[in-house]
Amino acid sequence: MKIASWNVNSLKVRLPHLQQWLAEAQPDIVALQETKLTDDKFPVDEIAAMGYRAVYSGQKTYNGVAILAKDEPRDVVTDIPGLDDPQRRILAATVGDIRVIDLYVVNGKALGDEKYDYKLHWLSMVRDFVAAEIARHPRLVVLGDFNICRDDRDVYDAVAWGEDIFCSPPEREALQALLDAGLHDSFRLFNDEAGHFSWWDYRQAAFRRNMGLRIDLILISDALKSAATSSIIDKAPRRWEQPSDHAPVALELTL
Repeated sequence: MKIASWNVNSLKVRLPHLQQWLAEAQPDIVALQETKLTDDKFPVDEIAAMGYRAVYSGQKTYNGVAILAKDEPRDVVTDIPGLDDPQRRILAATVGDIRVIDLYVVNGKALGDEKYDYKLHWLSMVRDFVAAEIARHPRLVVLGDFNICRDDRDVYDAVAWGEDIFCSPPEREALQALLDAGLHDSFRLFNDEAGHFSWWDYRQAAFRRNMGLRIDLILISDALKSAATSSIIDKAPRRWEQPSDHAPVALELTL
């Protein structure tokens, strides 16, 4: 089974890229972030033509998440209980016997900003939600755009970046708390090296110079850890014309 995540940075713009990538990569499940579409505009027919069922939670211009799967997603959740947030940033569904939680984590803007404080609050609520979900669904995958670099290996220039947004201790502690709920960073099961990134700014020839961040993660539960056989960052779509600034990340499981 192949499970993937991709921040497409506008599904309307990137639909041809998604179609090409689905045809080539053939994931069984793919979580999308930043679809930037209201639900009535979601390209259900185009996705179905590729052999995928879709569940989605969107809004105009910003945010938006979706889960595409070759099997019908069920038991869909679009909001965290107790979190009053009109922004569409979380989507959970069960596919087969795998529970999938798709996250588009709050950016946070800057240290000290109210959006940064909300990011930390949002993450604490997500952590509680994930802890409850993993108790009900031991075979759990939590994936998406986390807008946090887990450690300095995930930053192109850790000295220059310092403890700025995405790398501040409170953000990293919040991500670690999520992992401590019973999850593993699947990429790090197979690769300990620095310099592997999933996002590159459009400016300063950042992709060509590999000035990036690893902020797109696939986290897996203890019950799935032994089934993981590979976890990669697929940089090919980032080379296409008018690409998303994120590359897809993918996990393979032998179940």
